[in-house]
Amino acid sequence: MTLRKLDKKFAGTHALNAVDLEVMQGEVHAVVGENGAGKSTLIKLLSGAIARTGGEILWQGKQVALGSPQEAIALGINVVHQEIVLCPHLTIAANMFLGNEDARFSLLNDRAMERSAQRILDEIGFSLDARALLGALQIGQQQLVAAARAATRRAKLIIFDEPTGYLTRSETEQLFALIRRLHVQGVTIVYISHRLEEIFELAERVSVLRDGSLVSTRNVPGLDQHTLIRDMVNRSLSELHYKEVVEFGETLLDVRRLCGPGFDDISLSARRGEVVGLYGLMGAGRSEFVQSVFGRQSATSGEMLWRGKVYRPVNEAAAIRVGIALAPESRRDQGLCLNLSISDNLNLTVFDRLSRHFMIDSRTESDWAQKQIGNLRISTSSRANLARRLSGGNQQKVVIGKWLNHGAELFIFDEPTVGVDVGTKVEIYKLFAQLLRAGAGIILISSYLPEVYDLSDTLHIFRRGKLVATHKHCEASQELILSDAIGV
Repeated sequence: MTLRKLDKKFAGTHALNAVDLEVMQGEVHAVVGENGAGKSTLIKLLSGAIARTGGEILWQGKQVALGSPQEAIALGINVVHQEIVLCPHLTIAANMFLGNEDARFSLLNDRAMERSAQRILDEIGFSLDARALLGALQIGQQQLVAAARAATRRAKLIIFDEPTGYLTRSETEQLFALIRRLHVQGVTIVYISHRLEEIFELAERVSVLRDGSLVSTRNVPGLDQHTLIRDMVNRSLSELHYKEVVEFGETLLDVRRLCGPGFDDISLSARRGEVVGLYGLMGAGRSEFVQSVFGRQSATSGEMLWRGKVYRPVNEAAAIRVGIALAPESRRDQGLCLNLSISDNLNLTVFDRLSRHFMIDSRTESDWAQKQIGNLRISTSSRANLARRLSGGNQQKVVIGKWLNHGAELFIFDEPTVGVDVGTKVEIYKLFAQLLRAGAGIILISSYLPEVYDLSDTLHIFRRGKLVATHKHCEASQELILSDAIGV
């Protein structure tokens, strides 16, 4: 595929600016850049989701329009999106054959599709039951299904957009094995990720986008991370995991032998000024545990104390009232109202404070929204823009800004940097330090071991619903922590 002066303009934004790029047949070509660099726009253009403003796209030497997703798929171009775009109410098999169903006399042949899907899953090494409902799976497992679906559609080019964001180490290895298998078969791979170590493990060449323009295309052999980061953001590698030492204060949350759906016998605490890390493989019970802390599901036994007093949240509102905030792992499904404005999302938790005589004070609403847009450097031309139009990193900032407006004391961040670029990660880490200095505590869940290892003052390891080990900041090696999580 060859792109010549590919250009895309939106109202007030030049998203892609005359990009010249060649992706060679059968190669693994990585594309990196900060949020807003133009990666999402490039994906939408190549998948036929939006029309280009100018330039040419050559596919196998011929100009193509790519005027619709159907045209792209017909040519053999498929996308594994960062956010799952499959049907949670259907089985894995039904999702894998979605749009290409096995039907006879207008009746679906479910059993045949299930057998075919199971054979494919087994062949590529994905330990999944083709008969299971997609919605019953963890997000990472759903991502594997999306990858399997793309791999079975006779694709000639597959674009992977942040595919490992929700994957465990084991699931990541399964995905990489699939990508290498596709590579051997001659399938062209465009791989987009903010995790630079993945670029060096998989890709043969890497192209850098910055502010809608192509900055460089380099061969990966012989390249180092310092050079790649400088191309992306002009920022040094030492800044990536920014952490400040903050003095600990009073204990905010004290959990004693708590049990509930997906976890058992958990005891831990969180203090002001402390980052409490939770690490484990997907399904280890971390997210289920914090859902109970936040009142989304009830614990079955054990107790919790909030600032020394018994705490039994019957719902989320009870947790919010005492000062607990949760930024969930799936920001699009659980953290945002995508069809509301940025301003509405930022003020969701404080509309009661902005109302006078049952009417919202529009000036105060605007001031509160603009404060967070400025403080968090949310990239938008207007607070009235819809949240769904923001990049992943800016959406995450809106989720965080919502709770900053509310003024919580304990912030639970579940996978806060999934799909977030290097520069925005640094901004989020500096925001953590700001919260800690202000007297808040943080519970941080991350499947990315280097992140949770570097940032946590106390790191708890979960395995199969139990807390199996606890380590102070950097007192144990990453290899030991991974062994604790796996159970070897």
